Amino acid sequence: MERIAIIGLGLIGGSLGLDLTRQGHPVVGIARRVETAKAALAMGAATEAGTDLALVAGAEVVFICTPIDTVVATAEAIAPHLSKGAVITDVASVKGELVPAIEALWSDFVGGHPMAGKAEAGLAVAETGLFQDRPYVLTPTAATNPEALERVRAIASSLGANLCQCHPAQHDRAVAWISHLPVMVSSSLILACQGETDPAILTLAQTLASSGFQDTSRVGGGVPDLGTLMARHNRAAVLDALTQYQYQLERLKTLIAAEDWDAVHNTLIRSQTARPAYLA
Repeated sequence: MERIAIIGLGLIGGSLGLDLTRQGHPVVGIARRVETAKAALAMGAATEAGTDLALVAGAEVVFICTPIDTVVATAEAIAPHLSKGAVITDVASVKGELVPAIEALWSDFVGGHPMAGKAEAGLAVAETGLFQDRPYVLTPTAATNPEALERVRAIASSLGANLCQCHPAQHDRAVAWISHLPVMVSSSLILACQGETDPAILTLAQTLASSGFQDTSRVGGGVPDLGTLMARHNRAAVLDALTQYQYQLERLKTLIAAEDWDAVHNTLIRSQTARPAYLA
């Protein structure tokens, strides 16, 4: 079994730790806070834990599970402590900025993004089997060491994830559509409802909100820091997606204003027909 280090013991890092320790891997968990490290040990998300980045020494594979804006700095900080041949991978939802920066720091780096999560964040909501049957994207480039790629592929596969491989730029454009845009759209939906000026109507709407609103508003009620980092670090692709979404909204608004019900119906048929291709 490989010795694995996990830096950042939130939902993703903690869930990785739970699965990997159960497979028999020695797992070193590294957190910012002593309390988090202790909690990871207590729940079995690590076999050793602490707050010192030097704990990565001796690790054969290192997962960086920190927020997007600290991934590169973390890779730079741990590089002096790593053994030659150690593999670094990450779990960030943006790859275009990160991959070339970390490749310049460490030759055995493989970009990764497990597409699993919850509205809540933190180690307390980590769970076993989080990655089962969920997409796990790897983003190798021409500079990626094939042996390093295969090691990360093997670990991701052992989690029961559905492996996908693409270029970092392709990844960022794709996740802008199906992950980052929905956060912005869902947030806007909630705030549009909050724009109701009659308190009685707003209260009634909140009372009547059922599964449809819960489904469409879920990601907009997620962790604000994560949504902000998505927009900041995948800015160009998110703006393109928002522009196309805005066009579709304006088009639908025009059709309704013109009472062109056939066109509205055809629009909804098109969306109904297209949706199954996005579902697992």
